[in-house]
Amino acid sequence: MPESVRPRLVEGMVTATGNPLVAQYTISPPAAATVVVEFGPDVSYAFHTSPQASNSSGNPVTILVAGMKQNTLYHMRAVITYSDGFVQVDSDHAFQTGSIPPERIPAMKVTTTNGAAPASGIELMSLTIGNANQLLALATDPAGNVIWYYDYDPALGIPQPIKQMPNGHMRIVLYNPGAPGGVVREVDLAGNIVSQFDYNQLSQKLHNAGYNLQIYSIDHDFLQLPNGHLLLLLTDTRTFTDLPGYPGQTVVLGNAVVDLDTNGNPVWVWDAFDHLDVNRHPLLFPDWTHANALQYSADDGSLLISLRHQSWILKLDYQNGSGSGDVLWKLGYQGDFTLSSSLDSDWFYAQHDANIISPNSTGNIRLAMFDNGDVRPVDSSGTLCAGYVQPYCYSTAAIFQVNETDRTASRWWSFTTPYSSWGGTTRVLPNSDIFVDETVPADLNLIGARIVEVTQSPNPAVIWQLEVDGQGSYRTIHLPSLYPGVHW
Repeated sequence: MPESVRPRLVEGMVTATGNPLVAQYTISPPAAATVVVEFGPDVSYAFHTSPQASNSSGNPVTILVAGMKQNTLYHMRAVITYSDGFVQVDSDHAFQTGSIPPERIPAMKVTTTNGAAPASGIELMSLTIGNANQLLALATDPAGNVIWYYDYDPALGIPQPIKQMPNGHMRIVLYNPGAPGGVVREVDLAGNIVSQFDYNQLSQKLHNAGYNLQIYSIDHDFLQLPNGHLLLLLTDTRTFTDLPGYPGQTVVLGNAVVDLDTNGNPVWVWDAFDHLDVNRHPLLFPDWTHANALQYSADDGSLLISLRHQSWILKLDYQNGSGSGDVLWKLGYQGDFTLSSSLDSDWFYAQHDANIISPNSTGNIRLAMFDNGDVRPVDSSGTLCAGYVQPYCYSTAAIFQVNETDRTASRWWSFTTPYSSWGGTTRVLPNSDIFVDETVPADLNLIGARIVEVTQSPNPAVIWQLEVDGQGSYRTIHLPSLYPGVHW
């Protein structure tokens, strides 16, 4: 459409939402177009949202603008791009963010090494309950300022975890550790609930579909696949009689994986009780497997599952929902791989958040994880570390080189941290540095968390550090921004 006959753009409107850090920007392009909102503390507009399409003339586009600090005046404007490449820009709008009650913000301290340049982006936090009145699901900028949060009834539990969805919403599993339950909730950036279900509703769907699972909880991780399916980690139970060393009846906690299609119906189930020996239990039985991470292998459609209480990572025959569920291999101490080191202590123990970091997900791959180190052997006679008393345990952020073909593995990179008995993550940043979440490191007296960026070098150097006082961090991850595909 020639510019001379193009309808005039009607000025957009900015309003507040239920979240004092989030604005709602509404504008109606006069023809089909895509809309992006630029925003910032001045008219240089340093940040922007994901594009959103308007498919017809006059159809309003509403964009939630998030990533702003509290008590700050921001400028924002919509940029409209039409199918022929013509661009219109809305007038500038001012938006004053509100405040968060100070007692609700966990105390945080950021330290940056002199001369270092930390990765840009944000930190998305899944905190634990230290102070029940504090925020548990939140995002900060590199300076430790809260720039987004999701508030909810703390009786629902802690985030296990919260993740950014491809559509720009957040999905969160809320769960009270040690108790039956679990709620899966999708929210927009303003905190409005888009959809949700709980473990009772899921249990009924499984029953209706003919699956015989005794669900205890939905917890620890979930995974959205490229085809839109949602994979959930479940804790389930079975009762056994006269297990070796356990006379009488024992209710054992195991784990299952459930694949929900785009309509939320279960279409594939894997249950550890059907594939593993219940009499192997190196840690905290009858909490037998204690899964805490799922990873999808795009190269062959298989799944990896991290079993903390087995100190194993399993590869499952998933085949994008048509697989048998057979265990293809077990990585870890007493598993199917030979470690290049002769020291059993060089394996990982009670690990969290195993994730593939190599560009390929089959063959010769690299796996990153937080190696908590519980029950790690400390000498050649098999003496196990004892946690916070001698012989002391220690944790590592670790990357393993894993060759599926010849069944060999090696500790490719490692960063030793104070002992953190549970939680944590190790991820590779776009700048090749390593991002490490230490959930409850011993030197913070088990009531604080430490998140660090370190160099990926033989002797890692700390680039940036954020410490959280009074709160553990189940899983904090680094994201480029609050919007998929956008880098701040």
